[in-house]
Amino acid sequence: MKQYNLGPNGGILTSLNLFATKVDQIIALLERRVDPNNPSNPGGRAIKHILVDTPGQIEVFVWSASGSILLETLASSFPTVIAYIIDTPRTSSTSTFMSNMLYACSILYKTKLPMILVFNKTDVKDAEFAKEWMTDFDAFQSALRQEEEAGVFGGEGSTAGFGAGSGYMGSLLNSMSLMLEEFYRHLNVVGVSSMTGDGIDEFFEAVEAKRQEFERDYRPELERKKKEREEAKAARREQELGKLMRDMSVSGASRGAPRDRDAAETVSEAEEVDQASRDTIGGSESDDASGDEEITSAGDDSGLTERYKQALADSTGHKTPSEQDLSFMRYLRASSKNVNR
Repeated sequence: MKQYNLGPNGGILTSLNLFATKVDQIIALLERRVDPNNPSNPGGRAIKHILVDTPGQIEVFVWSASGSILLETLASSFPTVIAYIIDTPRTSSTSTFMSNMLYACSILYKTKLPMILVFNKTDVKDAEFAKEWMTDFDAFQSALRQEEEAGVFGGEGSTAGFGAGSGYMGSLLNSMSLMLEEFYRHLNVVGVSSMTGDGIDEFFEAVEAKRQEFERDYRPELERKKKEREEAKAARREQELGKLMRDMSVSGASRGAPRDRDAAETVSEAEEVDQASRDTIGGSESDDASGDEEITSAGDDSGLTERYKQALADSTGHKTPSEQDLSFMRYLRASSKNVNR
């Protein structure tokens, strides 16, 4: 952070980006560790569960490209379950509880993976109230009214929050709790104490249930998306190949025949067309000039004069040439003499 002048989130995001560049090595290492036939495993036993501790900042991991790469790579190799850890004492009020539920909802729909809600620190505060709020709409409404009447709405315990007059927030929480009722049905909820180890068995039971759900519901969807990406990649490859072949055929045709300047696709092609046009015009003019010289040299003075007289007679009705016409005849005669020299 000091070397690159980064803040906390910038340092975490940079570390995550560097970590994502080694994701293939990480997957290879994990595959060896879960292989029961791998003799290099510690104790000769394969591991059953892999716990990946991700950054706590949701926006840094869930909404970053590196986090998506890690999750998608893990999900394509192993059954993957999201465990959202909630600080139980800090979510005892209705407002902070609903904020955590919205975070969990955003993570679920962003990752599209099975999720478990883990209420931690149950040795400090029991998580039964949270389970009740998730399963009983009336219980959440009752807790919300009690906070409004006590004037601690939005606070933790006895800490004052928005106060009893925040009618808008109360109405918003009522609406969100009703809206998230369907969302709660797709979650497993467990209470765990990392200090005492209480609830760990229930946690791994929930992990096993979500693993089966992953194999049943999520893996077919992942395979379908993978197939769609491969088909789209093949279609883009065919399109680029066809464009390349068309460009090659157009380039070959342009060498055989001059192209119109308006049809040129690049500046260099337009310049080539202009140069070819100038060469063609210059060549035709020089050919015409040399042809005229040959004709003039081959013809004699009398022949040129007779042709002029004939043309003049046809245009004037066989009238006698004027002085201007005779002057032009003398000019033609002098020009032919200069050419013959």
